[in-house]
Amino acid sequence: MAPAKSSKSSGKALYSVILPTFNERQNLPIITWLLNRTFTEQNLDWELVIVDDGSPDGTQDVAKQLVKAYAPHVQLQPRTGKLGLGTAYVHGLKFAKGNYIIIMDADFSHHPKFIPQMIEKQRQGNYDIVTGTRYAGDGGVYGWDLKRKLTSKGANIFADTVLRPGVSDLTGSFRLYKRAVLEKLFESTDARGFTMQMALAVTAKAKGLSIGEVPISFVDRVYGDSKLGGEEIVEYAKGVLQLWWTT
Repeated sequence: MAPAKSSKSSGKALYSVILPTFNERQNLPIITWLLNRTFTEQNLDWELVIVDDGSPDGTQDVAKQLVKAYAPHVQLQPRTGKLGLGTAYVHGLKFAKGNYIIIMDADFSHHPKFIPQMIEKQRQGNYDIVTGTRYAGDGGVYGWDLKRKLTSKGANIFADTVLRPGVSDLTGSFRLYKRAVLEKLFESTDARGFTMQMALAVTAKAKGLSIGEVPISFVDRVYGDSKLGGEEIVEYAKGVLQLWWTT
């Protein structure tokens, strides 16, 4: 399938949600329903681009049913295997038609109810990026044990101390981007793993781009297992130091 044509030339706001999935068969129908309800209630044009990395649990079969049920708002753009979170966003962007891009997780840690607040924040300040933050205002984390909360908070403190990006939740992956901004950031950063969100924010600040924040409630996944492990934590630490060296 050929890459989609962007709607940016029309001037009308179209919001493309890029949703990477791996073994999200149980979560995908509900998150899609919530997205449809959210955008419909707000009278906003939207689409969902599902990027599945060859899930063995039948996620793609469910996605194909959703494509039919929510036509023309949902499309499936699968890949052959588990190729990484960052490259999933790059892949999805090729097919997204929107002039605004929303990236989020499929496991309900990011609830669609915060999307209208992010859109309103972007409109008010004409921000290049709006990021959901767990660590400012009335944002918070629910469902994590103390160890994981300390790991996440410590990771943000470590990155903020070393890089000083001026973003309260540097590792957050619930964001709204102007399409042109995200395209340029992908071109100028090589990070594609769990450090990608951090790298995009740091690069954006270095380029003088504006970032707004909206407090969100982050809730641990409802179904399935977390993809975060020891290797990703090591990768993150290396990524912080690499960004410090190059910026």
